[in-house]
Amino acid sequence: MNNRRRLVIALGAGAFATPFAAFAQRSPAGVPRIGLLWLGSSGPSPLVAAFREGLRSHGYSEGRNFVLEDHSNVGRYEQLAEIAIELVRQKVDIIVTYGVTATQAARKATATIPIVMVAGSDPVAMGLANSLSRPGGNVTGLSMVTAELNAKRLELLKETIPGLRRVGVLMNPDSQGEVEQFKLLETAAQTLKLQLYAAEVRIVKDLESAFAAMGQRRPAAFVSVGSSMLLANRGRIVELAAKQKLPGVFPQSEFVDAGGLFSYGASLTDGLRRAATYVDKILKGAKPANLPIEQPTKFELLVNLKTAKALGVKIPDSIMLRADKVIE
Repeated sequence: MNNRRRLVIALGAGAFATPFAAFAQRSPAGVPRIGLLWLGSSGPSPLVAAFREGLRSHGYSEGRNFVLEDHSNVGRYEQLAEIAIELVRQKVDIIVTYGVTATQAARKATATIPIVMVAGSDPVAMGLANSLSRPGGNVTGLSMVTAELNAKRLELLKETIPGLRRVGVLMNPDSQGEVEQFKLLETAAQTLKLQLYAAEVRIVKDLESAFAAMGQRRPAAFVSVGSSMLLANRGRIVELAAKQKLPGVFPQSEFVDAGGLFSYGASLTDGLRRAATYVDKILKGAKPANLPIEQPTKFELLVNLKTAKALGVKIPDSIMLRADKVIE
């Protein structure tokens, strides 16, 4: 068998390799390997693009002075632990995570490899850090305070929908971070005299049943908690909300770009760009334990007037005047 035929056969066999075949690749000696870990969907990811952009701004060139092990499209929560363990076995230099569940999976897999997180819930309350100023372990990064802003999102719905009484909440009851967000929402709901209904979404297929249940129970609106799985499936969520004629408020602007009604929160893409700064500091010798966890200072309100018109919702002038971006 000639060398060319051997090469063709080898390449063909590689097409049927296991999902972890990529872990067998080795970077050039001395070139750091960065693992990405979070739930997502297939296709180009704006979050990964933002992270790469952040690294380029610090002088990094992929393939020359860093190699990316990209697992930002994990389909199910339970797969995160398996992939985190495999990243540790392959001795990546840093793991970058988005979401509390992914960060917890990475933290459980290693207490020594630095972890740079972009998470929506309080990392101290989640047991990921001793404090924001001195994390004290191998986890640092950014807390996007998504959970703390859920009360503001409820206020937006109540301000917009006259007589609002019941609100559905898209959330995964198996996620510690999302359960904590739901508790914060319940506290806010009591103040606003609203009744909440948990529309449970453990896996993507649950979205249809969750919206069908909300359609039967007839909350007047819904709120999506901060969730990497929900963000990855924002297109389907927007479609189902339109079908049920349910106005929704979201933590990320990507939902509004996809056709959601409102969003209020910090920019995730900015967060991933900032995560690259942490990676740069760690690769230059900084210890995660001594790198303070940052929180965003800028929050944006987005409104989709096209969606409002389709849903028959009148956006109050008070909200329009505060909006940072309006899609017409």
